[in-house]
Order: sequence, then structure tokens, then C-alpha cells
Amino acid sequence: MAALWKAYQRLMARHPWKVQIITAGTLVGAGDVISQQLVERRGFAGHNSQRTLKMMTVGFCFVGGFAPCFLGCFLAVVGTLNGLSMEENWSKIKRDYQDTLITNYYIWPAVQVANFYFIPLNYRLAVVQCVAIVFNAYLSWKTNQL
Repeated sequence: MAALWKAYQRLMARHPWKVQIITAGTLVGAGDVISQQLVERRGFAGHNSQRTLKMMTVGFCFVGGFAPCFLGCFLAVVGTLNGLSMEENWSKIKRDYQDTLITNYYIWPAVQVANFYFIPLNYRLAVVQCVAIVFNAYLSWKTNQL
């Protein structure tokens, strides 16, 4: 495990932008797998691989950076990828945005305060990405509910 961590650190030092994008996409995909398997209890036979690929695409293309407006855009992008009409998508955003934003504010400020005060600089991204797996599972579940 230590060798894997060191390899990750070397790659981060050489290609930080690329590694962050790949990490974000992979973790958004992992969050969807966790959502489908542990939260929704679909089982592997019922797993929607296309949904996981869509979520990973959002992670690769959009999640690489995180900002407060991210959540509204994330809901809109996933709704569009799920084939919702503009009216359905807008209705879903109005229904889900506040809960999603509140959940975001319950999790991320505390994580970031702890991260900046207690975690050495070179481990901060890893801490955020580990918490992101849980948050991504929540986002996958929330955005894929009709």
C-alpha cells in the first residue's frame, strides 16, 4: 500500500492537473458504485454500468474543481445525461438543490477545517478525495432519483 501511495505522490508531483481529473472521475464512479450496491442494493446483476460511466464522465469533465455553483450545474448535467426534458430537469433542480447544498455544507466545511488545521499539505488531497467518495455516493443517489 505504501508503494502505491508513493507512486500516486510521484504522479501528482509530475502531472497534478491530469491526476486530479483522473482521481475525481474515478471517485465519482466509485461513489456511484457504492450508491447502487450499498444504498440502493441493486446487486451486481442489477448494476447500471451506463449510469456509472455517465457519473464518471461528469467527474472527469466537471468535478476536477469544486465550487459552490458546482452543485446546481452538477444536478443540471446529470439530469440532461439522464434524458430529462428542460422542464423536468428544472423541476428536479428546484426540488433537490436545497437538500444537496445543505448536505454539502454539513460535510465540507468541517472536513476542510480539519484538513487545513491537522493534515499535512501533501495528504490534504487524499483526505478530501476519501470524503468525496461518500459525498459522491450521496450525489449519485440524489441525482438519479426520479
